[in-house]
Amino acid sequence: MKITLTVNATDYPLDVEPRRILADVLREDCRLTGTHLGCEHGVCGACTVLVDGEAVRSCLMLAVQCDGRSVRTVEGLAGADGGPHPLQRAFSAEHALQCGFCTPGFLMLAAGALDADPDLAEHPERVDSLVGSNLCRCTGYAPIRRAILRAAEEQQRLDLQA
Repeated sequence: MKITLTVNATDYPLDVEPRRILADVLREDCRLTGTHLGCEHGVCGACTVLVDGEAVRSCLMLAVQCDGRSVRTVEGLAGADGGPHPLQRAFSAEHALQCGFCTPGFLMLAAGALDADPDLAEHPERVDSLVGSNLCRCTGYAPIRRAILRAAEEQQRLDLQA
């Protein structure tokens, strides 16, 4: 099928088999390898991307389902100036990564949550629930939780200054 994926504000006209998953198309056809495939069953969350602003497991979504929709991957997190996103800075500052395999999924999950909930910093229980939906085998969840809360607080400060 001929589809057009809009990934990180760039259009990718593609001819894909209807059964191909979004994660494979992002990695192989769009050459955006930041989206990782872990379990391929929607359990681990390493493949999380945003589709029309909603966090989805790209291993469970067919690429044809995204025809004409907006997809955002970890490569699209950088700011307009090319600098790191507040989440990326917070993950570094809080040492919220070790091997890094799960990190793109956590970043995209958190980015979607921050976009949807500007008051996330005031609701750490929401962050607990969010962090529990993806798997990490290296760092444990405390540094990831701290990083998301730190980024949420920074985002709140930036919103207040604007």
